[in-house]
Amino acid sequence: MLLRILKAAVALAAVVPAFVRADDLPIYTDGALASGWENWSWGSTIDFAATDLFEGTSSASVNSTAWAALSVKLEGTFPTYAGLKFDIAGAQPDVQIFVQSSTDNSQSPTIPLSAFGKTITANSFTSLLIDFSALPGTGSPLGNGTWDRITFQAGANGAVYHVDNIVLVQSIVVVPQFLSAEPLTSNIIALTTVGAVNLSTVSVTLNNQVVKIASQNTYNPVDTPSKTITYFTLASPLAAGSLVIKAGSTSFSHTLPAVQYGSIVQSVNYSISPDVYGVNFPTSASYINHLGVTISRWGGNAVTAYNPFGGFTNAGNDWYFENRGSDSADVWIGWVKGAGSKALLTVPALDWVSKDATSYSYPKSIYPDQGKFDPFNSDAGNGLFPNGSYITPVPDPTTVYTPWNTSLAKTWLSGLKNKPDIVAIDNEIEITSSTHQDMHPQPMSYDEELSRVINFATAAKAALPNVLVAAPSTCSWWFYWTSSVGYSDNAAHNNIDFLPWFLAQMQQHDKATGKRLLDYLDIHYYFQADTSSNNASAKALRLRATRSLWDSSYVDESWVGSNPQNHQWNPTAVDLIPRFRTLIDINYPGTKLSISEWSSTNDNDLTGGLVTVDMLGIFGRYKVDSATYWATPDEMGPVGLAYWLYRGYGVYFGSYSAQVNMANPSPDVLGVYAGTEGGKLTLVIVNKDPATPMAFDLANVPTGNYFMRHFGGAAGVAKWQTNITLESNNYIVVPPYTAIFLKQQ
Repeated sequence: MLLRILKAAVALAAVVPAFVRADDLPIYTDGALASGWENWSWGSTIDFAATDLFEGTSSASVNSTAWAALSVKLEGTFPTYAGLKFDIAGAQPDVQIFVQSSTDNSQSPTIPLSAFGKTITANSFTSLLIDFSALPGTGSPLGNGTWDRITFQAGANGAVYHVDNIVLVQSIVVVPQFLSAEPLTSNIIALTTVGAVNLSTVSVTLNNQVVKIASQNTYNPVDTPSKTITYFTLASPLAAGSLVIKAGSTSFSHTLPAVQYGSIVQSVNYSISPDVYGVNFPTSASYINHLGVTISRWGGNAVTAYNPFGGFTNAGNDWYFENRGSDSADVWIGWVKGAGSKALLTVPALDWVSKDATSYSYPKSIYPDQGKFDPFNSDAGNGLFPNGSYITPVPDPTTVYTPWNTSLAKTWLSGLKNKPDIVAIDNEIEITSSTHQDMHPQPMSYDEELSRVINFATAAKAALPNVLVAAPSTCSWWFYWTSSVGYSDNAAHNNIDFLPWFLAQMQQHDKATGKRLLDYLDIHYYFQADTSSNNASAKALRLRATRSLWDSSYVDESWVGSNPQNHQWNPTAVDLIPRFRTLIDINYPGTKLSISEWSSTNDNDLTGGLVTVDMLGIFGRYKVDSATYWATPDEMGPVGLAYWLYRGYGVYFGSYSAQVNMANPSPDVLGVYAGTEGGKLTLVIVNKDPATPMAFDLANVPTGNYFMRHFGGAAGVAKWQTNITLESNNYIVVPPYTAIFLKQQ
């Protein structure tokens, strides 16, 4: 986070008058919320007068269940305040903070505690400051809005913590500071700063020899104008050894390593599908253009119950089986395609869709013994007993839903003003007996799923003759190979695993009809290993788990590695893309491969962005045909920056994947991807090592002018870019935890 201090220039003290200016706005001090603030929290046990840990006379203790929150709302708005200051204590609680408007439901980017770069401890308070002109994590400004609400939301594991001295501050002054200085490429030093620093004090020493600075260029990135980077071009190239950069009274030291050898061969290439750069539910046309999104998906659990004739849907078990209003899919397709993106539309394929925007399946008045109820609607239950078993008897679906069939689907699709490029036949219906237990409590079998795909795909192609069909949008590794019925279903189908069987059945159907019905085998893929702790070990695992996409020698570091649960070759290695390419070739040649849901596992952490850079490169190299991220990455967060790196603002990675040969590949900590177009080279290099810079000697990389983008490392999460001259290809430096993009001009 940028180092900023209160204009009053005083540290927090034990009593409020010591740090609250007259023009600041207290939210919580001792014993209660300040006047004018209301408690809008949910799913949390809160004691506003806790005395087990406090500053002053008390603090607020918070115990939130999963996704619950401490949330406070002002009777009025606070758009003119400069920032939010608070003290927090806890065992690094899983908490993210955001600012909201109850007037128009707008919301700031979420700010995880990890974005502050401080360790939060259980027995003492740590003071944190959110600068509204440069939000921690993204560096983006909060922007104008009718802001009136502040929320501290727990993650999936809940959170226990104390907060104290919560104050909106009227003004913040920037302390001029050199934040970082890192080597980049062959002869660049990138220096990040805040405030009016004196750049004339910068000097560079390499192996005890002063290196002359030939030129400099300062840049303020789009979306994060409070951040500044200055690129110093050195008069002589970087080399292995000791690098010291002095800036004012600050010194930055680096040990530059020996090179890793490799070569790039542009003449060995093949097309990259542009459709691998997709997301689910982009937020706006500008979002699509800024990130270069090529395909947008209307998908997820809620679309299973989407009623296009009323504009209703149902959240299923994601949120208490409640109906709600929905945007129009037709309008959505229109603006998405108008922004230059293709559209992938999910077609409901069960027997019911929502009948209104207000009904819900498990009212407390009928089912009083449920485990949980909606904190915003105490009558709507989660459909489970406290022990986790399903509520019985099953609700009458007509209380919440209206019938749906292929005729209605055909009528809807025929009447669309805006036509999708691809339709998916429902979403993860193999687990509908869980996600939509209120409308389809019976486990979905092989045969039923195949029948529903065939019937609704037939209706889709009758309504839209040029549309392509993707199916069956299977949720995970486990269900690639079996059904919700269980292994007896495999046995009933000659012990053939589900997706190979599905492909073979679709080929048989299409041969019988003389027309291809299935164009894409569509799957969802999420790493099976648990990285939710987000500690150093989990981050390293997240970064190397990308090997599961392509590496047959990588034994998956999850239950898959010990209990593969299928009849496939080399079953403990996921080897996702080559495996499904082979299964397609065996069972239905010519079918394309789509991954319509995938994730970095942590959108807010820098490693999530680096994972995404790696995966986008892998999708291109291994010939995935379409991929859409779940769900909508924050445009200015780490995952959004990965898309911007490859395609932002009209600057694209090459249309063809060029061959990369590394003498000593290190996929756990390194990804190198090359693209080519019109004889020009593009390189993306991601250094996944948290502490060690990497240097490369890359044969066949032309010297000369390049456009460069990068994010991560000490420079942080921002859209850094400049034009450089690559003086040599035998010593190219990439800092730790950094992704870099180089496009030959």
